Amino acid sequence: MNATHRPRKRFGQNFLRDASVIARIVAVIAPRPGDRLVEIGPGEGALTGPLLEAAGTLTAIELDRDLVAALRTRFPPGSGLELIEGDALSFDFRALAVDGPLRLVGNLPYNISTPLLFHLFDQHAAVADMHFMLQKEVVDRLAAAPGSKTYGRLSVMAQYACAVTPLLSVPPGAFRPPPKVDSTVVRLVPHAKPPVAVDDPERLRRLVTAAFAQRRKTLRNTLRDHIDAEAMRAAGVDPGRRAETLSLEEFAHLANLS
Repeated sequence: MNATHRPRKRFGQNFLRDASVIARIVAVIAPRPGDRLVEIGPGEGALTGPLLEAAGTLTAIELDRDLVAALRTRFPPGSGLELIEGDALSFDFRALAVDGPLRLVGNLPYNISTPLLFHLFDQHAAVADMHFMLQKEVVDRLAAAPGSKTYGRLSVMAQYACAVTPLLSVPPGAFRPPPKVDSTVVRLVPHAKPPVAVDDPERLRRLVTAAFAQRRKTLRNTLRDHIDAEAMRAAGVDPGRRAETLSLEEFAHLANLS
């Protein structure tokens, strides 16, 4: 891959360059022949090459047309790479899962990581697992427990959709250019069965979004357009609490109130 490609800030590009880090990431992904691997944002192909070597075939989605051209030169027809030029934020991953659930991988651009994760949670039924490099702060939020400062909307909805396991810490020096933050590789495995019973997942999403919209306010204020205080009390939830103190189970209980 042409190392003179200038990383574009508007795409949030930071390219992996550390061979030992790349090897560790591939090892935790453990790709096998027959896997339906899909790489989001292959960039210069640092992960693409070893993933393709291990699995034999790979689909990659890249938005930057210059990188697409370089990848097509490096991985010509017959190499096993199916390269799609497009935006992962609007891509329907379910269309790729006709032959079985997908294994999603990628060094995700930090500027779109959170909306992309929500986009993927909506399609989690088409996914076997996900291994992503993310800003450490985002992984901390994904894995956060109730009561912590990092616990929020992303934590609740991620844990409703998936089992979250942080795997590897990656320093800024592993990238070109080095980002100003540390990174973490995380594994997300969609639940075969939701961990809590929710009658209407869309209502849960609306409720969690409203609860954390003004996280310093109490549930009495943030949820007043959704549930009245008396109904909360009857359900065993003090309306004087803040959203960050509620467990996934308690959010599910509130969402199921008619």
